[in-house]
Amino acid sequence: MIRIITAVASALFLLSPAWAQDKDKPTAQQERMKSCNAQASKKDLKGDERQAFMSKCLSADSAKKKDDQELTAQQQKMKTCNAQASKKDLKGDERKAFMSKCLKADSGEGDLTAQQEKMKSCNAQANKRELKGDKRREFMSGCLSA
Repeated sequence: MIRIITAVASALFLLSPAWAQDKDKPTAQQERMKSCNAQASKKDLKGDERQAFMSKCLSADSAKKKDDQELTAQQQKMKTCNAQASKKDLKGDERKAFMSKCLKADSGEGDLTAQQEKMKSCNAQANKRELKGDKRREFMSGCLSA
């Protein structure tokens, strides 16, 4: 089992186009593999149980990214605003008003919320640093929680 994981990780590393550009910088897939491996080791998984966990771990991350990529900008905005409204536990008219303001914010029809301003600022910083993939996600998480 370990040989299979090692072989897959090695193949991904050698076949990666990013490898040709920067040997020291792991690809997103390599980062996912490293993360899933660490989780499996932490849970002390072995054999078939580890293989099943690794498969689920690696495919779950890919499915999530694919789902997010297939959303239109408006759908993504709706998803984000909905999550914010749920986090604030808004109901009824209060939720409708919040959703309306949130969805209008990026279209120039309304004011940005504090969270949206923070997101915009963090996004600009991440773009300036040319961060991508897991490094961007990590930066955004830290930036938004600061």
